[in-house]
Parts: sequence; structure tokens; C-alpha cells
Amino acid sequence: MQSGQDIQRHLAGAWRMMLGRADGLLLLDLSVDGFWNSFFAIVVALPALIVGWVGIANEVAGLDFGIKLSLMLRMSVADIGAWVLPLAILAAVARPAGVADRFVHYVVASNWGSAIFAWMMLPPALLRLFVPQSAQLTVLISLALFMATLVLSWRLTVVAIGKGAAVGTAVFFGMLAASLVVLLAFQSVLQLDFQGG
Repeated sequence: MQSGQDIQRHLAGAWRMMLGRADGLLLLDLSVDGFWNSFFAIVVALPALIVGWVGIANEVAGLDFGIKLSLMLRMSVADIGAWVLPLAILAAVARPAGVADRFVHYVVASNWGSAIFAWMMLPPALLRLFVPQSAQLTVLISLALFMATLVLSWRLTVVAIGKGAAVGTAVFFGMLAASLVVLLAFQSVLQLDFQGG
């Protein structure tokens, strides 16, 4: 369990890295405990993620509570799987890729950064939930925020990997591709390929 102060420090560190500032790493706990504790970021992100799942479930399932609950559980498995499994893939290829010495830096920063991204995506999730008729606006805001998260994630990756923009960019695109493949695989297996999901 992370204290509120620790969580704030880690989020601040990840945010500084997203702004391209290497001193953000100094705010992260890069010890073995810090590595495992960084997965607590999933808990930090959970309230924002749940809002998104509820909005999609309402759209797809209407008033059927059983179907909504099933959808939300399956979406949670898909999203958390797409968060964690690409990190396991990176662990397997980190040594041949020459980034093994920065693996912990990346995982810790990425976990806390992902919590920030979950909360950044909250406004369109709230719109989808409470103003379902504003679908076009929701899509526009979602797209703009998604593009912003890509830029911020790239900066965080370059700083975390610490081997220059070329290596950092390669890791960024590799992890982005892995995340998309894992997410699409989960969506297919869990039958989440519904319209608008």
C-alpha cells in the first residue's frame, strides 16, 4: 500500500518526465520494492477507468444490469491486460534490445504515467456517461487527448530509457504496438468488438 505522499511524488516524477525533464526520475522509487509498488498505479487509475467502462456499458447494454456488469468485467480484464502484458513482453526482449539496464526505470515511470493518462481521459468518459447525446464532441475530445498522451508518453519513454531519442522512440513504438495487439486480442477473445467499444 502506497501512502498519499508517495503517490503524489511518483505522479509528479512521471509528469516531469513527460515534460522532458530527466530530474523526474529522482522522484521515483527505482528499487525492487519500488518496481513492484509501481503497479499500485493501477489502483490509482481505477476510478477513472471505471467511469469509462460504465459509460461504454450503458451505451451498449442499456438497462440490462447483468450484461452491463459482464461488459465492465471484460473491459477491465482487457484494459489491465493491455497495461501489464506489454511490460512482460519488454522484460523478455529488454536484454537483446540493449535496454535491460533501464527496464526498471521504464516500468516504474510507465506505470505512474499510465495512471496520469487514465485521469486525463476522464473528461470524455464523463461526457459519454452523463451527456450521451454529445457523441461527436466526446470523440473529438478523446482524439485530442489521445494525441496528447502519445506525445507525453514518448517523452516519458525517451527520458526513462535514457539512451537518446532514437532508442527511446524505438521502445515507444514497440510498446505502443504491443499494447494495441494485446488490447485487440483481449477484445476479440472477450467478445468486446462491439460498435463504439
